[in-house]
Amino acid sequence: MAMFVLVVDTSLMNVSISAVVHDLDTTASGVQSAIALEALVSAAFILIGSKIGDLFGRKRAYIVGLLGYAAGALSMTLSQSLLPIVIFWAIVGGLGASLLLPSMQSLIHGNFHGAMQRRAYALVGAAAAIAAAVGPLIGGFITTYLSWRVAFGGEVVIIAIVLLFSGRIHDVPYTGDRSADFVGAVLSAVGMGGVVLGILVWQEGGGAVGALLALGLGGLGLFVWWLRKRKREGKPALIDADLFKSKYFRLGITGQTLQQIALGGMMIALPIYLQMVLEYSALGAGLSLAPLSLSMFAVALVAGRKAGNQSPSKIIRGGFFLLAVGVAILIPIVPHAHSGWWLAVPLLIAGTGLGLLVSQLNNYTLAPIEEEHVSEAAGVNSAGGSFGLSFGLAFAGAIMLASLSLLFTNEANSSDVLSSRQATQVSKALEKNAEVMTNTHLESLLVGKPPAIKAEILRINTKARPRALQIALLVPLIASLLGLLNGFRMTRMADPEPSSAAESVLGG
Repeated sequence: MAMFVLVVDTSLMNVSISAVVHDLDTTASGVQSAIALEALVSAAFILIGSKIGDLFGRKRAYIVGLLGYAAGALSMTLSQSLLPIVIFWAIVGGLGASLLLPSMQSLIHGNFHGAMQRRAYALVGAAAAIAAAVGPLIGGFITTYLSWRVAFGGEVVIIAIVLLFSGRIHDVPYTGDRSADFVGAVLSAVGMGGVVLGILVWQEGGGAVGALLALGLGGLGLFVWWLRKRKREGKPALIDADLFKSKYFRLGITGQTLQQIALGGMMIALPIYLQMVLEYSALGAGLSLAPLSLSMFAVALVAGRKAGNQSPSKIIRGGFFLLAVGVAILIPIVPHAHSGWWLAVPLLIAGTGLGLLVSQLNNYTLAPIEEEHVSEAAGVNSAGGSFGLSFGLAFAGAIMLASLSLLFTNEANSSDVLSSRQATQVSKALEKNAEVMTNTHLESLLVGKPPAIKAEILRINTKARPRALQIALLVPLIASLLGLLNGFRMTRMADPEPSSAAESVLGG
């Protein structure tokens, strides 16, 4: 239930933007900034959050993280302006997420063992998968027929239920060094924050992307140098640099990141296709994506229970293979589909692949890690997943908009119907409104134009948009193919032997 709220929260915010803007008399850019700030805060402090759980108690960090999320959801329910949402939902809620994820992972590995641990992992991973997909559907339905405030109020109720039964959760004591590394904490926040902020600014089409990414990468480089320096001096560090000596850990983190890049790329390209090309409502788009989410949910559960002694590396390789096949089938379908039904089979295939990955990747990554380092490893694992998802969303979105710009310009300039001046105007207008202009919207703007001009502009929009979305889908395809290659590297090694810490920990 906690994982479901964690994942569904941002989905609810995304589909409620227009209603929030109207009800609070604010701007869409202001609400989008709050969404970006929440992602930034949670990413920047997640490694610090993992260490706080070790130092002050993992169950305590879990409860404080839940309370932070509850404060954010409650602010969404009651706020009459944007400022409380920025403070409580974005900042307090983001800090809550940075505490909640690593502590949840540590509590799972400490409270479940053997086959039950794999089942717990699969169930919580499946809850995250289904929340990511049904969040827009639930949010669209409640926002349309009730109010977005009701949806966030429902989050508060769920968190209250989790807290009510939190007494049944046994804490897992931390046995490692309890010293604090303040310099490492600052460098990790600057590094992770800079990279994620750069990606978010890139996604929104803002400037200074290069400088922000350079700041983030520079911060991460200094962070790595600092960790190695502390290790050589025998002093405590935020995370143990020796974690990355494990080839299993490195391959697992790589697989986790590539999986999330693929998922992020699909989650930006497909909803835009369904809503802007097929002109579905948010509810209709959510229903069309149901084959992906439901197959992901079901396969994660079944694979978690039935995998038994099957090789996790082979299951991961098979997951990336099915994901690549599903996306590869989608790409040629996009220009010809007249309804969401055309996407059902490839989405089922891709969802099956994602379900296999969800059921095994975190287990493979964290199995060799000893208990005293499991929180640090889980924090890195979560950070890799968050980075991958942000990168997939931003990169696929940027590729789509760049492709639209190029296609609009080429089609308009090569038109026999439009004059040079008209071609320039059309290219600039369609490029500016690429993400929001359906053919129906375009027709309303072209009222009074000569029929030939109107038909030509509609033709350009109809032809360019599916092609640009096809190009955007190359991002998840390439990520899944790279994941497949990474899977082959995994299968050339013996499967990892679980440490005394756990056989699996949820990575978020």
